[in-house]
This record gives sequence, structure tokens and C-alpha cells, in this order.
Amino acid sequence: MAIEHKVRLVEALFDRLEIEITAFQSETHIFCNAGCGKCCSKPNIEASPLEFLPWAFHLFLNGLAEETLAELNNTSNKNCHLYRPLSVLEHHKGKCSNYRYRGLICRLFGYAANTDKYGKLRLATCKIIKEEQQDNFNTAEELINKGQYVPIFTDYYMQLAQIDLKMGITLLPINEALKMAIEEVLHYYAYRPFPGGLENIA
Repeated sequence: MAIEHKVRLVEALFDRLEIEITAFQSETHIFCNAGCGKCCSKPNIEASPLEFLPWAFHLFLNGLAEETLAELNNTSNKNCHLYRPLSVLEHHKGKCSNYRYRGLICRLFGYAANTDKYGKLRLATCKIIKEEQQDNFNTAEELINKGQYVPIFTDYYMQLAQIDLKMGITLLPINEALKMAIEEVLHYYAYRPFPGGLENIA
């Protein structure tokens, strides 16, 4: 399957998720605090290369893939390469430098559920939301228990894997996933012409 087609499928999956999350938010009133980057600043985030394929393809189209790959290869920082903290002193406050192309894990966390050992759906969200939006969190849990639809991590990762099994089920430290996504695009186009009709996008 062509890289362009995989990118379109991943983006379509993200678009469906966005609709579901918006509906879930309107029912529960759960939201991320403005400027909070605590979950993004953790060094142990794992992701699959496939969820960052649209980002890597975007870099490639704009002539930034090789430069970004070099940056990733030359850093020892374990925090997500896309996360930009406000300052060294306020590392937990910041933003994604390429929010439009953030990964599936970034989209799901806070607004999706996991299944616990008893088979019950539990909202996977941060301590800040649980403590500072306690009423909204409790309402969300109650609604989920009553059958309110909530996106589920495993469901979305299974759908991702249907696009490309190897890239979809491989979970790596997030910067390794970013690197592999770029490498996949660069390898694909090493002996192929630039994607037709997209020559002037940059």
C-alpha cells in the first residue's frame, strides 16, 4: 500500500476519533487545562510509528524529514521531540509544536477508556483532571457505567493495526516511533518520484 494511502487512512481514523471525543466532552464537560503539558513531559511515553506517519509525511513534503531525523538521532532527551515546555523551570507547562499531527496516544489520553481486570471500562485520564475536575470525572465514570459511548484504547489501536500491522502494533519510546515514521517515508521515496500533484505544497 502506498504511503500516501496509509496517511489518508490514519488521518481518517483520527477524524472519526475527533468526532467521538467532541461528543464525549460535550456529555462529560471534561477538558484539558490550558497550557498544561504534564502528560506530554513524561519520558516513558510509548507510541507506534504508524500514528506519526502523517507527521513524517508532512515533514517530507516540506523538505524537513532528513533534518528532523538528524535532530532525533542526535538527542539524548527521552521527552517527546514535539513537546515544547514553557521553560526549564516550568517543564510541565507547554504545548505540542505540531498539534495537528499529534499521535493517537496523544489524542486518546484523557478522553478514552481502558478495560480493567474485571472487564469494566475505566476512563484513562490524568491525576489533574481527576482531582481538579472531580465532579466531571465522576459524572463521566457514571455515564460510562450506564453505557455512554467512550473511545477505547484497544479498539483504536486495533483499527490502526488494520492499516499496517507491523507499524501499527510496534510500540516504542515516542522518539523512536517518530524516527521510525520518518525512516519509513524516506525509505519509501528513496527510489520513487515525489508524490504526484504535491510538488508545490511547501
